[in-house]
Amino acid sequence: MTKNDALDPKGLIYEAFRIDGITTEQCRSIFLDWALSLPEGINSKDAIEQLVSRYQTDHPTHPMTEVLKAGLANTDRPKRRGGWRGRAR
Repeated sequence: MTKNDALDPKGLIYEAFRIDGITTEQCRSIFLDWALSLPEGINSKDAIEQLVSRYQTDHPTHPMTEVLKAGLANTDRPKRRGGWRGRAR
């Protein structure tokens, strides 16, 4: 596990796992910052899957593991469409 790599260019996820007493809410905030700073061309779902597999073995009950898994589950939901296509017929 490295601090800065293509999946975690700012080292946000890496550092989150090293903060004692970090809360789920703080992890969500870090996750959002991570997602917004993900380099163009990196598929977020693939990146989250790789981060989960990287950290879940050593940190199965850590709040960031929980947040990553929730983020992964949310990538499977269909996106809401706006406008007339988003309305029920």
